[in-house]
Amino acid sequence: MKTLKYISGILVIAAGLLANSCVGDLVVTPIDPNANTADKALVDEASFNQFLAGVYMGFATSGYYGKDGDPNMSGLDGGASQYIRGLYHHSELTTDESVCGWNDQTIKNFHYMNWTTDDSFIYAFYSRIFIVAGMANEFIREAKASPVEFDTKQQMIDEARVVRAIAYYHAIDNFGNVPFADETAVVGATPDQIKRADLYAWLENELKDLVNNSTLPAKGVTPSRASKGAAQFLLAKLYLNAEVFTGKPAYDKCADVLKDIIGSNVYSLHTTARGTVYNAYQDLFLADNDKCGDEIIFAVEQDGINTNSYGATNYIIFASTGDGYDVSEIGITSGWGGLRTTPEFYDLFSASDARNLFCTNLHQKDIDDIGEFKHGFGFKKFLNMYSDGTPGKEAGSVDTDFPMMRYADVLLMAAECEFRGEAVDGYAGWKAVRARAGISTANPTTLRDIVDERGRELYQECWRRNDLIRFGLFTTGDYLWQWKGSDTNKGGAAVDSYRNLFPIPDSDRQANTKLVQNEGYGAAAAE
Repeated sequence: MKTLKYISGILVIAAGLLANSCVGDLVVTPIDPNANTADKALVDEASFNQFLAGVYMGFATSGYYGKDGDPNMSGLDGGASQYIRGLYHHSELTTDESVCGWNDQTIKNFHYMNWTTDDSFIYAFYSRIFIVAGMANEFIREAKASPVEFDTKQQMIDEARVVRAIAYYHAIDNFGNVPFADETAVVGATPDQIKRADLYAWLENELKDLVNNSTLPAKGVTPSRASKGAAQFLLAKLYLNAEVFTGKPAYDKCADVLKDIIGSNVYSLHTTARGTVYNAYQDLFLADNDKCGDEIIFAVEQDGINTNSYGATNYIIFASTGDGYDVSEIGITSGWGGLRTTPEFYDLFSASDARNLFCTNLHQKDIDDIGEFKHGFGFKKFLNMYSDGTPGKEAGSVDTDFPMMRYADVLLMAAECEFRGEAVDGYAGWKAVRARAGISTANPTTLRDIVDERGRELYQECWRRNDLIRFGLFTTGDYLWQWKGSDTNKGGAAVDSYRNLFPIPDSDRQANTKLVQNEGYGAAAAE
């Protein structure tokens, strides 16, 4: 049986301090491996920096010793179990945006929507969420207990709280009722299961405190450092989906947070290309997108030499590339031939849309066979190329950061709130986003206009499932795409609404008998 390596304080500190990487301006270098407890290791500001970088790395890498090194979970491939790769599986492969043609275990089941409670990919992502939350808890706990004082200590604690909130946001969104612990929990104790509505309340209070009372800067030194802007963005996203999470809408609260973000003028839409090769939109998905802090609010750092994995943007770029592609235009060595889009999603774009970044000449539009890479148009949105047209520094691993939060999303959330009746002047941002794309700036006339525009702007950024559920299009028959909900019906089919949530993995319910399975997946733990 696969088992999650529950992280004790000693393991977390050793993992965070033995990492060899960098996150923003947190440079991580190996230190004495015998310094593996808080009283020995957290002796100065530099060691706190190292530990905090290890917390951030939970989003960025599979382990601490190379692309596939020590994936923190037994029985799973370190590359396939990486956090952002798992987020992509759940957020994109289950939707009209993306299919994967590999025969890797149950990967196709995401698109067919027939996953089961023992799916190893679901287990991997679920485990990653709680590893990140656990690492953040441990940093917060040890930092609070440490007698070492320096000017940025509380800010580091608050950054770890933002990272933890992101992990718990993915938990509430994908799994609903989940095991929960914060820094006050007894290390090693079996956690209780928290109700989805109660986790919503905890996240709301935590994020409001981070926005109103924390030492976080309004904007991170780089997009890969958590900031007050990241906490505001996540709070807005929580309120935007309140009806899904709790049964009660909170668009008014979402609008209030969005007004604060927009009114602060801390972030802006990136409208001027940094070079002459790519347009302003694609700047955001290039190897030097860390320079796009005007729009990118929070990003998961990738570096071809220091911070890399077989997940995150390495996965997105390599898996979107296949035979016949000119890899010199992508900045990599060769492709893995996996990810493509459906014809229904491609049809959302006009030919003049600057975001229409697909490979069409090497593919057929229809997906007659999910296992055939040339069926379905390919993606060319993320590249390992710098804005001046030169490739990333390492062709085998990309430098392109994964933009988890963008100001364009803030503007589109505002447009949605405006359409739903909240006065937030949302259509000004809507027009700006569409103007950058070079398409009509007419106001939306239906909710479908809004979800379609979100798809065009944010594809491959892991928001599509979240959006389709909120708009009632994920499991229903109101919107079908090829092979949706079926491994036999190319035209697609509706599925039971319980699949709006993923199951609590059998492995964790065997380890923690307090956990109750999500509705529709059966109540009893696997024997």
